[in-house]
Amino acid sequence: VYFAYSFKPSCNRKAFLKKNVKLTDGRGTLETQDLEYDLKSGIATYTNGGRVVNETTVLTSENAVYYSDTKDVYFKKNVHLTDPKYNITADSLLYNTAFKTANFIAPTHIVSESGIIDTRSGTYNLETGEAIFYDQTAFKDSTRSATGRTVAIDEKTGNINIEGNGKLVDSVNNVIVLGDQIFIDRKKNAFLATRKPVMIFYQDNDSTYISADTLFSGLRVNDSTVRNKPSKSDTINVDSISVEQPSQHQDSIRYFLGFHNVKIFNDSLQAVSDSLYYSTEDSVFRLLINPVFWNGKTQVYGDTMHLYTKSRKPERLHVFNNSFSINHADTGIYNQLAGRVMNAYFKDGEIDYIRVRGFPAESIYYPQNEDSSYVGLNRSSGEIIDIYFANKELNKVKFVKDVDGVLYPLKQVPAEKKYLQGFKWMDERRPKNKLELFE
Repeated sequence: VYFAYSFKPSCNRKAFLKKNVKLTDGRGTLETQDLEYDLKSGIATYTNGGRVVNETTVLTSENAVYYSDTKDVYFKKNVHLTDPKYNITADSLLYNTAFKTANFIAPTHIVSESGIIDTRSGTYNLETGEAIFYDQTAFKDSTRSATGRTVAIDEKTGNINIEGNGKLVDSVNNVIVLGDQIFIDRKKNAFLATRKPVMIFYQDNDSTYISADTLFSGLRVNDSTVRNKPSKSDTINVDSISVEQPSQHQDSIRYFLGFHNVKIFNDSLQAVSDSLYYSTEDSVFRLLINPVFWNGKTQVYGDTMHLYTKSRKPERLHVFNNSFSINHADTGIYNQLAGRVMNAYFKDGEIDYIRVRGFPAESIYYPQNEDSSYVGLNRSSGEIIDIYFANKELNKVKFVKDVDGVLYPLKQVPAEKKYLQGFKWMDERRPKNKLELFE
């Protein structure tokens, strides 16, 4: 103990040290102008400002209590911790000079090399970079922010583990992830969300919600010297209609995966499937294993679907193998289209035109009179069938090559002719609102 002068009453074994006081335990040094030191308990207290220097870490406050037996220092009022890697401000803080751990017991603001943390409770080991925080802690760096009931951070590995009421915001890709458990790998720029996770692609008044048993996103480095060529299955020739393909030349590609029980909800479209893959490389949602897609009164399904988007708006839906489209026109009235490969094109978020190819392609269509009454049932087949929509309703059907069909009067339609093979109306699987995805 170093000091200029002191007053020590003999009755209670307390020393009152004044001016340029220094108290050291070999690990840290407490510096102040006024110090009360209990010789029996080894407890030192200052109330007029002071600081503790622990190697490269410096803590300052108005008040502090130092416990020499445990090496703990309890700082109060305007607490400030500075370190080459950290800068911490709080109203109260408990620091251990032996283990270089900070315990937070009040609102605390932490600035480190990797980001900013706001918390009310937790422990931070300044030596190892490991920390755990409670009470809905918030973390933020240059590209993302995250909150959760419990947040565990490892500075060395770059991992963040969020437990309970977790939320991750990716400001670069305009994505929000909600889930009861979220793992973040900052070095790989990846995340994994479980326990009823929901991912939101947000934009002005038109957000898309995606849920699954597990959601994952990673970053893949792209070789800009190789230009990816679209597969033949992704390329078709359609009368004067083209879809702009996005540039393949990006330094890195962000991709998103959904595993099992995938649900998608948007005000204009909904979908379900077992699995999902989406990449910023081509802005295509790939729906795998039993996918079903809805837009207004129209349902589309098949073995596999690719939904092409532009600015996250639907442009084209490509259905591979066993493709089937159903338009629910009225009670008991289902316009149907089936074939091997189907492409649906969108205008202002609604299906505008569908083309199906097959060997053959088949259709069931209920034509109407000018007064909107139904004439009968037209059941036809051909190599190519096109259907067109107007005002969200089926407007006309066009057959191309090898056409064969029959028109049944409405009251004389045989029961076995009302549905194409593979007909399945699956409205019970359709997400009715975004809240269903959180259940």
